[in-house]
Amino acid sequence: MSMRSSIEPLRVRHFRALWTAAIFSNVGSFLQAVAASWAMLELTGSPLWVGLMAASATLPLLFLALPAGALADLFDRRRILLIAQTIMGGAAVAMAMFWYFDVITPGILLALGLALGVGLALNMPAWQAMVPDLVPRGMVADAVALNSVAFNVARAVGPALGGIIVATAGPGLAFTLNAISYLGVIAVVFTFRPASQGDLGDETVGGAIAVGLRYARYTPPFRKLLGIAAGFAITSAVVQSLLPNITVDTLRAGATTYGYLLGAMGAGALVGAFSRRLGLERLGARMVPVSVAVFGVAGLTVGLSRTVLLTGAALVVAGVFWVWSLATLNATVQLMAPQWVRGRAMSLYTLAFVGFLPLGSIIGGAIGDITSAANSVAFMSVGTIVLGVIFARIGIPALGEGAPSAPPEDWVMQPHADHLVGGPVMVVNTWVIRHAELEDFLSAMNELRQVRLRTGAYEWTLYRNAEDPHRMSEFMLLNSWADHIRQHHRIDAAAVDVIRRVSTFDRSGGPKTRHLVAVPVDTDELPAWEELLAVHDELHASDGSIPLDADDPVRTTAES
Repeated sequence: MSMRSSIEPLRVRHFRALWTAAIFSNVGSFLQAVAASWAMLELTGSPLWVGLMAASATLPLLFLALPAGALADLFDRRRILLIAQTIMGGAAVAMAMFWYFDVITPGILLALGLALGVGLALNMPAWQAMVPDLVPRGMVADAVALNSVAFNVARAVGPALGGIIVATAGPGLAFTLNAISYLGVIAVVFTFRPASQGDLGDETVGGAIAVGLRYARYTPPFRKLLGIAAGFAITSAVVQSLLPNITVDTLRAGATTYGYLLGAMGAGALVGAFSRRLGLERLGARMVPVSVAVFGVAGLTVGLSRTVLLTGAALVVAGVFWVWSLATLNATVQLMAPQWVRGRAMSLYTLAFVGFLPLGSIIGGAIGDITSAANSVAFMSVGTIVLGVIFARIGIPALGEGAPSAPPEDWVMQPHADHLVGGPVMVVNTWVIRHAELEDFLSAMNELRQVRLRTGAYEWTLYRNAEDPHRMSEFMLLNSWADHIRQHHRIDAAAVDVIRRVSTFDRSGGPKTRHLVAVPVDTDELPAWEELLAVHDELHASDGSIPLDADDPVRTTAES
């Protein structure tokens, strides 16, 4: 595909403005990273403290990524971005003030790094989930790659500039410039209209998190991507987190050289961002495993190198394959996640990769304290090579594989009432099947089970009738009637295929559905059953779902 098509998302005004602001903000973040790591090295001289500082910006993701993803689906993503950017800017201002007043300590520096990490944890799921809100779906992969370009343009410039600033003016100026860089993003986001918020309605944050976790658990390709991202994060983080120690202890150089080395990796990453499409055309589904393994080889070279030239060359290679791996993984997740759960899906991906980076930094720092920083980088990079081999053997979902598509035209979704009450809800679907088809039926029901659980049900069980083994019933439980109604609107083309295929197994005129809605017995005000059933009857009649059982006890009660 041409370069023109690769940069097509930049024709979209809002995406172009945010992309431009992100470049300056990312430069500021690299200034911050260089200055904070170097300041911690000056304050302590300890690889462990330096590793903790490198981890501090992302460590809060381990605890906040899931709530942040739910918030990105539940509330206006624009507002979340504004709050997050303000928190990060405030942390940078505080760092600068403590430094200029000469009252900074390792504890204060680490605490402010954690505060900045809180803002980052809120920012990342909303930022990534907003990409499909800004550009057409066909441009999502290229928009993700362009975000990598923005990040790596900053990586190519920021570290070297940070090294120069730290060496000539000290960390305080770098902290100040980072604080200023957030203003551009805030100004751009202010111009956006409210972003899409999914279909959570009155869902609580805790309930939304639970639904997001069930989506991940019962979507095997997505679950595999999370495991791949987490493994790569743990083994690869050490290359960057211990680079200050390698610069000083192994290469016998200073802050300027450290900045240039990070810039070398950034330059390689920039090359990787523009060559990613070519690599994808050549490697196809092997793109991620090969990239992870080659990154490991480059990291091993960094650990074994004793010259600045060889270390810099290895970091250029590492940068190329770092972007090839991450841009492909990120775009695959973006395209795989349905709109209604996109914020939570991206928060889980963020948790799996960025959230696990600090664990890799801490492990690498601990190993470096026992042996040396260079040995730690070499040891962890061998682990990265092994992961690349494992990934190649288990297989990785290709870019665009598993992407949800709209249901067929004859599966029509009708509008329903905004405010529905009632729950918990039990839905019972019953089939009468032939004995000879039992194995095929159970296999299809396992697929249906995953559809039910990833679209809202919190429990699912298949029962057989003790008196009639040919009669099989699925029972699924949902927290509320609203959750069940939302299930109808979370069905994609793949789910439609499963539902229709399972329906063909019934030999009694079509499977029958019953709905059992919990009735409160400790209140004088009962739910409006007639309204609930009228809305639900309309949905079942119009969208091709399993038909309602005429003997449904809830319907009979409502009509009597």
